[in-house]
Amino acid sequence: MRNVISLNGAEWKFKKGTAEIPLQEPCDWEQVNLPHTWNAEYGQDGGNDYFRGSCVYALKVNRPVNAEQVWLEIGAASLNAEVFVNGILAVCHEGGYSAFRVDCTKLLKEKNNLIAIRVDNSDNGYVYPQMADFTFYGGLYRSVSFVTVPETHFDLDFYASEGISCTSNVETCGEQTIAHVTAKAWVTNAKDGDLVQFTVYNAEGHVVAVECTEAAEEVTAKIALENPHLWHGTVDPYLYTVTAQLIRNEEYLDQVSVRLGIRTFSVDPVNGFILNGKQYPLRGVSRHQDKEGIGNALLREDMKLDAKMIYKMGANTVRLAHYQHHRYFYELCDHIGLIVWAEIPFITYMNADSRGHANCMNQLKELIYQNYNHPSICFWGIANEISIGGESAEMVQNLKELHELAHQIDPTRLTTSLPDAPWTVL
Repeated sequence: MRNVISLNGAEWKFKKGTAEIPLQEPCDWEQVNLPHTWNAEYGQDGGNDYFRGSCVYALKVNRPVNAEQVWLEIGAASLNAEVFVNGILAVCHEGGYSAFRVDCTKLLKEKNNLIAIRVDNSDNGYVYPQMADFTFYGGLYRSVSFVTVPETHFDLDFYASEGISCTSNVETCGEQTIAHVTAKAWVTNAKDGDLVQFTVYNAEGHVVAVECTEAAEEVTAKIALENPHLWHGTVDPYLYTVTAQLIRNEEYLDQVSVRLGIRTFSVDPVNGFILNGKQYPLRGVSRHQDKEGIGNALLREDMKLDAKMIYKMGANTVRLAHYQHHRYFYELCDHIGLIVWAEIPFITYMNADSRGHANCMNQLKELIYQNYNHPSICFWGIANEISIGGESAEMVQNLKELHELAHQIDPTRLTTSLPDAPWTVL
């Protein structure tokens, strides 16, 4: 079965201002725990004079025992990262706010492996954000873990997504309401006779539906729930759980679970936001992922405090500015019932470099694929005050392509942008 092994508390070695990739564990580097940013102290004084450059993290680690495949999952590395395993470049990732994974199976020895991650928060000219009024923190500021799976498993390689997705459509027939749930799974190395079983649990942990289908690279199951309990924001944030299990000869190979919030929503120019057919006025705040003294290297208790503060002030919605936030914070919003506007860091200034637009499109894919299953998210933000740096036909075309991409991946939600003037919904 799948196993997640946190590497946060391990003895990471860190060197600031270097691009050197060590081939053995450095003895004279600083020891740090994750999450970590090198801008925690000098990135918060408003002087815009904090260090931006290349730094390297290194960790000596043994290969997990009895693991058929070993993947390294990095929650975020700002702004760009290169991962080396025993001196071999395994992956490059451009973008400082999304998760990414690398298959380390063939690169790991049984013992004494060296993982080195070069992280760089300097301006390279095309990775967004290019310019903004917040600190571009550098570091491994979210969790790093090993994920071990058997050869046949739910996909780990597709934009670091969860490997399953759930979409619900609510239909009312007289006095009866039916939620039609479409559950999808993506399987790596499926064999003949393998099965995928989807099980839906209510909030009390009781099974309310089971559907089984033959395993394949992509599988779909249709599940009907009669008179479902709807997710209704902060009033009633009711959540189901959908678990997908890979089965071979009555043995479980892999398992993934996601939350399911069944709800409908729309936006009306007169009546505002409509949730489950009822007016639901949105009143809320924007949030950044940082805290005094620790920068953006937040722990779960810090994120809980933010969510609790937002809820206690009476807000029922939050704009998670200006980039993809930690998965855990989206989960908190699901549980509390906050309506979420989630966005990418296409902000202030558009670089004409075509690589910049490609990076923007990729960050949008990561945002949507990694967070598709959160019922709290109702809006995908494709830009923020991007015309401050000047308007152009190319900028308009880029926005149109981002808008179309979002609806191609996810036709169930709206796209948004925050211009220099009042907010708009595209």
